[in-house]
Amino acid sequence: MNVNLKKDERIDDLQINNYKIIQNKNGFCFGIDSVLLSDFAKDIKNNSCVLDLGTGTGIIPILLCAKTKLKKIVGIEIQEEVSDMANRSILLNKLENKFEIINDNIINLNKYFGKNTFDVIITNPPYKKENSGIINEDKRKIISRHEVLAVLEDYIKMSFDLLKDKGEFYMVHRPERLTDIFYLMRKYKLEPKKLRLVYSSKNTSPKLILIKGIKNAKPFLRIEPNLYIYDEVGNYTEEIGKIYNKKNK
Repeated sequence: MNVNLKKDERIDDLQINNYKIIQNKNGFCFGIDSVLLSDFAKDIKNNSCVLDLGTGTGIIPILLCAKTKLKKIVGIEIQEEVSDMANRSILLNKLENKFEIINDNIINLNKYFGKNTFDVIITNPPYKKENSGIINEDKRKIISRHEVLAVLEDYIKMSFDLLKDKGEFYMVHRPERLTDIFYLMRKYKLEPKKLRLVYSSKNTSPKLILIKGIKNAKPFLRIEPNLYIYDEVGNYTEEIGKIYNKKNK
């Protein structure tokens, strides 16, 4: 299907199921964190109803539509321009029956859905606290990277409210926020069940964490083997190559 592209937009091939995505080269394009999170959550049960908090251009839902047999996924995105790109990517990939966009703040989701609605919630939230780090001048990037419109607690509390009992919560974040994440997940009864640390390469500090929680579950945390992005010569590791459907050259 042909879709109209706006100024500075491009279509990127996701190299899976012939799916593509519309992005703006001057905006906030998706990164490896979203790709890794979609792979981390690929074992969600068939026919699941899924919610993506802060979907951006829709990268995680599109990849999950390719990797799983979910029934329906809803992405919520506050930025009108970005949600419009996601809607056009839905049309481009003919996913209208599986993937829906809501243009609003995640803190307003109770206007759209009742409690205990979703089987799975997935999120790649802003990593930085509102007044921390270097603030990028581009407003779109500020909203994507900094907690200016919703904070980490909002994402976790909303997930507890909207997940069914024993529903699954998946998130990618930064290691330096792990204490906050564990505290808030316990506070809102999303028991941490699986954790994986992501490293650029061996002998470096972890750069990302992938975490799974289950609503109202009993305590038991499994630490997964480390995930390394690059090997000793700077190529993608074999596992990353498989995630991206690529082979090392």
